[in-house]
Amino acid sequence: MSRLVVVGYNEPYKAEEVRLKLQKLQDEHLLDLADVVVAVNDEKGKVELHHGGTLSADKAVYGGFCGSLTNVILMNAAAGAASGALTDVGINDHFMKELSATLIPGSSTLFVLVRNPTPYRDRVLEELKGSGGKILMTSLSHEDKNRLQAALSAAKSARA
Repeated sequence: MSRLVVVGYNEPYKAEEVRLKLQKLQDEHLLDLADVVVAVNDEKGKVELHHGGTLSADKAVYGGFCGSLTNVILMNAAAGAASGALTDVGINDHFMKELSATLIPGSSTLFVLVRNPTPYRDRVLEELKGSGGKILMTSLSHEDKNRLQAALSAAKSARA
């Protein structure tokens, strides 16, 4: 089952930086990403979405992303929190913009849909260690959410 993770950052380009790390992990076959979207809330409070596009050559993946993301949002949203945010093909840009607009101006939000769990979880967490951000919404288990948040919040380790 696909897993959704939405992470907010207090810097406008941080979500894109982390998206590039995730893409690298995808290219190394350490993650199976369905899709990634970056939302930037500029200094004036205007939200702009940057769709990474489909991360697979299979064009049918986009439809699967929308359907899976819809199911995840429906299963995890508080009553009424996502009302009006879903369409018959999945989550729409309006929902992502509304969620991102709740953050301070000059911030960014990363929306990630992971298709399958990874056996390389520790390696992925190490790559994300110290990248900052706060998990705003997720369909991860409580334990996995805590592990991910701890990695995001941890101090970066010095690399030789």
